[in-house]
Amino acid sequence: MSSLIVIVEDEKDILELMEYHLAKEGFETIGFLTTKHVLEVLEEEHVDLMLMDRNLPGAEGSEFVESLRKKGIHTPVIFVSAKHKDEDIEQGFERGGDDYITKPFSMKELVLRVKAMLRRTKKLSTEGNLTYRDIVLNLAARSITIEGENIELTKLEFDLLHALIVNQNVVLDRDYLLEHVWGGEEVFQDRTVNVAINRLKEKIDPDKTKEYIKTVRGVGYTLC
Repeated sequence: MSSLIVIVEDEKDILELMEYHLAKEGFETIGFLTTKHVLEVLEEEHVDLMLMDRNLPGAEGSEFVESLRKKGIHTPVIFVSAKHKDEDIEQGFERGGDDYITKPFSMKELVLRVKAMLRRTKKLSTEGNLTYRDIVLNLAARSITIEGENIELTKLEFDLLHALIVNQNVVLDRDYLLEHVWGGEEVFQDRTVNVAINRLKEKIDPDKTKEYIKTVRGVGYTLC
């Protein structure tokens, strides 16, 4: 599933431009001109990131984010605001912002900041359960079941499947997997990832009937 980004921006032209450029990069967006229905979406959808203006009708953006934090909602927030003084930026961070872009800004910078934020916030969790189709990962116990049956995986195979599920429907290239699964601290042969993926496929889909993992030739791997 591609990352879902909520954008709150009261200038319609800017909102539409942000949505257009983020959609070009493969992100899903939901845009709002006010904060009126934002809380409702955050409670009903899995939102990966919010882009939040501060000068909004009926609400000040950083005060709204501060209220979300008090409610226990910790969705990452990048403020995109014409409030550019040092004290404004400091206030944005103090009220719960994770990054701050001042207007005017380039769409290229926006996209790069969004990608960097998502990389930081999509680090693999170590608690709870993670599910994909009929696969259930117990992150604390580091165990996996498929249709209720336990499957034995090595630590590397578990981490590899974990990364794929967290980034489902996003194509992960070999460099990303080497950095985030193997740690990126050693030199690996070109086929390291390919071999590990093939071993994982054999264990989770021995009959080759479910086709959980898709190879995108020349790019990398994703879940189907």
